[in-house]
Amino acid sequence: MKQYSINKYLPKASKIAYGCMGLGGGWNENPVTTENINQARSIIETALESGINVFDHADIYTFNKAETAFGEALKQDPSLREKMYIQSKCGIRFEDDSAPGRYDFSADWVNKSVDGILQRLQIEKLDVLLLHRPDPLMNTEELAEALLKLRNSGKFEHLGVSNMNHHQINFLQSSLNLTVVANQVEMSLANLDWLNEGVMVGTPDENNNNYVAGMMEFCRLNDIQLQAWGSLARGVFSEKGINSEHQHIRETSQYVMQLCEKYEVPSEVIVLMFLLRHPANIQPIIGTTNLDRIRASTTATENSLSREEWYHLFVKARNSKLP
Repeated sequence: MKQYSINKYLPKASKIAYGCMGLGGGWNENPVTTENINQARSIIETALESGINVFDHADIYTFNKAETAFGEALKQDPSLREKMYIQSKCGIRFEDDSAPGRYDFSADWVNKSVDGILQRLQIEKLDVLLLHRPDPLMNTEELAEALLKLRNSGKFEHLGVSNMNHHQINFLQSSLNLTVVANQVEMSLANLDWLNEGVMVGTPDENNNNYVAGMMEFCRLNDIQLQAWGSLARGVFSEKGINSEHQHIRETSQYVMQLCEKYEVPSEVIVLMFLLRHPANIQPIIGTTNLDRIRASTTATENSLSREEWYHLFVKARNSKLP
């Protein structure tokens, strides 16, 4: 995989990141096993060998077990840490005896979360700390003070966010002496609101999407790396999509298969190529635990869809002609 500058803050990061949500043995209360650790080690080595050097975590993934398994793999071979960027997210809290599922950017919770992340990953510093989802009760001054103390103490290098629009990012940065370097949002061939927001301007359906107008442009203007979660579209446009009950999925999947033959790649590569063709330098995050699919996914950087192919995919997948 060719390397490129994600932005000036992470100059050697890979075009594709690996999402670690599938590590640790699943969303259950079972302890992390040797098998889980070995799986994490194999995935890390395969990703690195394939050119992927960005690993994306969140403290909630598989109830903390994803970070634990990853950390134990790093403990087996500490030299792996020098070859990668590690990022993790905090701010989501599960339902417990005191409250329902919620978001928490209080200083106390952020401090505890970061310490827990570092302990589980068995590292001294995160390359990027991301705030997972907007907390309506966020006190920007309190959060800013906590983040600055954490950064000054060497616990993270850069700050990012996830699932935020540009108004929320601007508001957050108004109290921070830190630059937001990444925004992780859902973007894929199956979830096209990130594109529809722009092309539907001036139409009756202009506001019928889940993206606030201008978010994409804001991130590009401010050197904020757009990271795409759900980038593989959950396999919707693989061969199984040809038998979908939905006509537009069948037609899109059939066209994906045509492109697979042309480029001699599996379907997930075409889906990633769709994201990579966009000039925003979107960084897809893949989460497959299949080693062959990890290797295959990285070939998405070796070719580029033509403008015509890209628009064919876009129009077919959105199930409607452009206005």
